Amino acid sequence: MTRRTAWFLHLSTILVGGSGLIFAWMLYLLEPTDPYALVSHPRQPDVQHLHVLTAPFLVFGCGILWIGHIWSRIRSGYQGRRKTGIALTVLVIPMILSGYLLQVSVDEALRDFWIIAHVATSCLWLIVYAVHQLSPRRSS
Repeated sequence: MTRRTAWFLHLSTILVGGSGLIFAWMLYLLEPTDPYALVSHPRQPDVQHLHVLTAPFLVFGCGILWIGHIWSRIRSGYQGRRKTGIALTVLVIPMILSGYLLQVSVDEALRDFWIIAHVATSCLWLIVYAVHQLSPRRSS
């Protein structure tokens, strides 16, 4: 993986993950000041738009990562940071799918299921991503 690819993935993770965490905070933890408001914070729609518009960059970055990093490590049998790498690879699929499916679900119960799945897998993915990045590197 090139340094440019790594920085692209780091930046997209920060943008998508950060906007997702801020959006969740605004949506679930803030109380609206106006009882008739549709949002809890005036910037909530902007943060949601930032999250939705930057998410494809993270998906694209993960696709690039699959080609240049993940698949080559799996085939070579490289063991360094393998547990967190496999966890990230497994978590990214339900994270992406639930993110798309919650946008198109019209049934309230199904939409709630996709929201829970998306929040859970996304938070896990962010934690494992941080552990993966902060764990010591071994030479191949």
